Amino acid sequence: MSAQGREPGHNPFKSFKLSIFSDKLSDIIATSFKAFLIIIFILTSVVLVFHSFFGSQTRWWPRYPDTLLNTTTTRPVCVDPSRTENPTNLSHIVFGIGGSTETWSHRQKYSRLWWRVNSTRGFVWLDEQPDPNSTWPENSPPYKVSSDWTKFRFSSSQSAVRIARIVSESFRVGLPDVRWFVMGDDDTVFFVDNLVTVLQKYDHEKMYYIGGNSESVEQNVLHSYGMAFGGGGFAISYPLAAELAKAMDGCLDRYYNFYGSDQRIWACVSEFGVSLTNEPGFHQMDVRGSAYGLLATHPAAPLVTLHHLDHLEPLFPNHTQDESLNTLIQAYQLDPARTLQQSVCYYKNWGGIWSISISWGYTIQIYNSFLLPPDLQTPIQTFKTWRSWANGPFTFNTRPISPDPCEQPIIYFLDWAHEASKRESLTSYKKFGAESPKECKGKVDYRRTVEKILVSAPKMDSQEFAKAPRRQCCEIENFQYGKMKVNVKSCGL
Repeated sequence: MSAQGREPGHNPFKSFKLSIFSDKLSDIIATSFKAFLIIIFILTSVVLVFHSFFGSQTRWWPRYPDTLLNTTTTRPVCVDPSRTENPTNLSHIVFGIGGSTETWSHRQKYSRLWWRVNSTRGFVWLDEQPDPNSTWPENSPPYKVSSDWTKFRFSSSQSAVRIARIVSESFRVGLPDVRWFVMGDDDTVFFVDNLVTVLQKYDHEKMYYIGGNSESVEQNVLHSYGMAFGGGGFAISYPLAAELAKAMDGCLDRYYNFYGSDQRIWACVSEFGVSLTNEPGFHQMDVRGSAYGLLATHPAAPLVTLHHLDHLEPLFPNHTQDESLNTLIQAYQLDPARTLQQSVCYYKNWGGIWSISISWGYTIQIYNSFLLPPDLQTPIQTFKTWRSWANGPFTFNTRPISPDPCEQPIIYFLDWAHEASKRESLTSYKKFGAESPKECKGKVDYRRTVEKILVSAPKMDSQEFAKAPRRQCCEIENFQYGKMKVNVKSCGL
């Protein structure tokens, strides 16, 4: 093509150069922008990492107001395996007892049974100041008055709000060297040595919620099987109490429709993912009538608490309830770990075979026939349910009292308890005539000749419960002149 054929002023080489220059400029700009973004990303990452390690521990998820999804506590939860601190003892426990000025006057007798001046720590929490004209008993827990409890809403019981706050208020008192906060009612009897035995099994640096259910199924269904019933008492470890102290007021607003204080505490504890650790020695005693059948077949666990004693028949016949408790505690002080522990043995004589069940420090039963251990360990139903006064159901098996006098046991109750030596106790049980069965017709009943039973037992090491708990057995040493001598020992030896 001739030069005359081109458009005037058009230079193809110049256009090509401009195109190349434009493309290079775009690439430079794009590259620079990418580099700028990379630099910003790196700087942002460095700042975030620096903040995570050295800044405040900000959480990146929403949470309830006043609750603690952030479970940071005021002391470490993890435990150093090489830790050599002393085992938990009574000085590490703070008791929080729910009471009121109205109930304290006739219930303080229960606290006097177990409170140890200069040894136990804690308070009875009242709704208002006690009568200034009356003197507070020195052998009872000191008192404190609950604060700020009337501002919370409730659906049925305002006092339940106040008592639910005892955990957090006890924590805020700030007593030193506390490992456990133990709650109970002013009519709860604690067996404090056995309470220490139970708590020694658990790591107080972890979050624990320890207690027991109700004996009546209807009560557990109404409230919760996962809840520790407050009258039976429960223990909360220090780290969990620290969290509850910060969260409880918020929980009271969320669970205002619940009935009891123990139900509110359980609901708040569940927000931290902590479940109930069930210990069978905490006894709510949600039964009516006589608790005899329950106490005569106590599980292989330390007796920790008894509750609702105002609503039960006296534990010993021909005694008041106060006298009954004093008799039981006489034996308890001699050998705390063995109290109510059941042992079983058999005695073959000219009249047949006797089955003997011993509830140490309380009662002995002699049957005029051979009963297998699973039968003897099943409580005789001497009681009814708490709410409906029905024959059940309960959270354990029961067996009825037979109408046949030959199948009914002859019953003996503790008469006295002595220390035979530093390592051995001797207890005496006397036949209770009014509870003995009518004449067993058609079968010679030599049991009636046994008026008194002496039981020799080695003092029980409380650490046995930290191993694999076993029910112990017994053997008949001799039987003559209306007296039977029985030795308690380990089964199979």
